[in-house]
Amino acid sequence: MKKVLVLRGGTSEEREVSLRSGKAVYTALQEAGYNVHDLDFTKENINKIIDIAPDVVFIALHGKNGEDGTVQGFLDLLGIPYTGSGVAASAIGMNKILTKKFLSYEGMPTSDFVILDKEIFNNGSKNTEWLLSTIGLPMVVKASTQGSSIGVFIVRKEEDILGALKKAFEFDSEILVEKFIDGIELTAAVVGNNEPHVLPIIEITSENEFYDYESKYTKGMCAHIIPARINDNIRQRVMQIASQVYKSIGCRGYARIDFIVDKEDRPYVLEINTIPGMTEMSLVPDAARADGISFVELVDRILKLAIEG
Repeated sequence: MKKVLVLRGGTSEEREVSLRSGKAVYTALQEAGYNVHDLDFTKENINKIIDIAPDVVFIALHGKNGEDGTVQGFLDLLGIPYTGSGVAASAIGMNKILTKKFLSYEGMPTSDFVILDKEIFNNGSKNTEWLLSTIGLPMVVKASTQGSSIGVFIVRKEEDILGALKKAFEFDSEILVEKFIDGIELTAAVVGNNEPHVLPIIEITSENEFYDYESKYTKGMCAHIIPARINDNIRQRVMQIASQVYKSIGCRGYARIDFIVDKEDRPYVLEINTIPGMTEMSLVPDAARADGISFVELVDRILKLAIEG
């Protein structure tokens, strides 16, 4: 019987979601017959990982200091296998700016974007007029290292640009501004190591302007439509791109790639989530169920992929 440690909680803005993900994973692993421990992870109790001495760690942390490669690097130093992607893929996936640069280099379809540095912007060398001429309206302003749509703002009016930028700069010194694409929001969950399997594509609808934090984690504020209301050509294209992004970034275990499909049926990659949510409202468990995989089976499969290495 493997001793498994579930890391959850953490110190990021996504702490509450992580606690819920970790609780669901902990319960599922118990049901699957593992010897399970859990830890509400903070910098003060990091050495408890050494004390517990797990055979494998299931990382259910979201956001900074959990999803960004830092915990992964620590576990690598200890020689303890863990679920999900390694240091490099985690760091790329957590940072929206690095992700956009990577997608562009790899020739993946993604919306036009610019990167704003807080100090340079405050000095006035790049201003709102420059943004209007370069990106245009509507635009999307994003903090670069936040998840769960925290620090994301859709700007439709010129007078709202500055306020959105200031709010995003509260999270990061570098932020992303990209062209808004009006279309259908889709997500592709991927499970596997060397031979990743793309689960059924999900279409996301939201009661709010977009699939924000409130929509994701408040019952009745969103809908996950499976199968997505898209034709087979788009479905195959999205699945192909998702698998390509997953493999080229070097993801392992599982991840989720988010898309938007514009009015001309062109899919664009929005971002990649290397530790997607595992709560009762999360997308990956929904996609797995649509593929005939129960939550317990999904968690067990992800853990075995970590042990497989």
